[in-house]
Amino acid sequence: MNYENYIENILSTWKKRPQEGALKMIRKYGYPQEATASRFIWYQNTPWKRTIVFRDTVLHNFPTPHVDFLTQTIDYRTPLPLYDEIAKFDGSVYLDRTSGEVSAKCHMEEANFLTLNLFHEINVGKKSVDEARLFYSDTIEKFKKHNEKSPYLDRFLFPKQFNTADPDISYF
Repeated sequence: MNYENYIENILSTWKKRPQEGALKMIRKYGYPQEATASRFIWYQNTPWKRTIVFRDTVLHNFPTPHVDFLTQTIDYRTPLPLYDEIAKFDGSVYLDRTSGEVSAKCHMEEANFLTLNLFHEINVGKKSVDEARLFYSDTIEKFKKHNEKSPYLDRFLFPKQFNTADPDISYF
């Protein structure tokens, strides 16, 4: 069996939404570097460090009920005092201090761009958590209902970070 057939066989067992999401990522980034029954993974699929489409979905009610299954990751060092603020902004933002990464998980790439752009604006003090949540809700509504585009939805509006890992300090 070739790789394309392998991917098709896996997708045939997935529910509609993650299946459609995986096919969209395949059209955009090519076939994943890793494929298992439960997830597809792309590495260095610019501008992302990593993209994962999961077979299994997670219910997420912000800003409206939907299911999350698309996780996208970048390098970013988040200041420790802001971790609680980021959690208040969106529960589908995942911070990894040691690796120096941040991930957004939603059901569409545009929402992940929006989430991480607003995450950055919270980090640099441009928006409060409440302002970011309102902006997110308004921007997604305009996009979904009226196909109204925003730069927040299709690219990063901040420079790429490097050397973001924080291995902490040793006590021994």
